[in-house]
Amino acid sequence: MCADNAFRSIQIKDGRLRAAPSFLGGIVGSVRYGDRVRVLERKGAWSRVAVGSNAGWIHDSALTEKEIVLRAGAADVERAATTDELALAGKGFNSQVEERFRADHPGLDFSWVDRMETFRSSADEVRRFLKEGGLSPKGGVL
Repeated sequence: MCADNAFRSIQIKDGRLRAAPSFLGGIVGSVRYGDRVRVLERKGAWSRVAVGSNAGWIHDSALTEKEIVLRAGAADVERAATTDELALAGKGFNSQVEERFRADHPGLDFSWVDRMETFRSSADEVRRFLKEGGLSPKGGVL
C-alpha cells in the first residue's frame, strides 16, 4: 500500500494503535478520523505508524492516501470531509463503496450491521474465545 515514511490519513472513526501487527495486540495508543500519521514500516496488511509521540501498528484498511480536512479554510473547502463521509467512516465505508454496494443489493437491511457495531469485546475475551474454539487468528499472533 505505501512506502516507509509516507504520510496517510486515518479513515475510520476511532482506531487503536497496537503493540504488535494483530487485532489482538495490546493497545498502545489511539487515533481518530482525519489524523495524519507517518508510516514507519509495513508487515503484511499492517503498518507501524507514528502520530505525535505515539507509535504503533494499525491495519491498512484504516489508512487512506487522501488527506482528510475536518476544519476547512477557504483553500481547503473542496477537500473537507462531509457529514456523510464522517458517518460512513465509522462503518468502514466511503460514499462510493456504500453507493455501489446498495445499488448491487437493493433489498439488504443494515439494521443488524448497525447493531453489531455497538458490541464490544476485550482482547482477553477474544483470546479466550479463540482458545476455547481451537481457532487461530490469521498470522497466528495471540
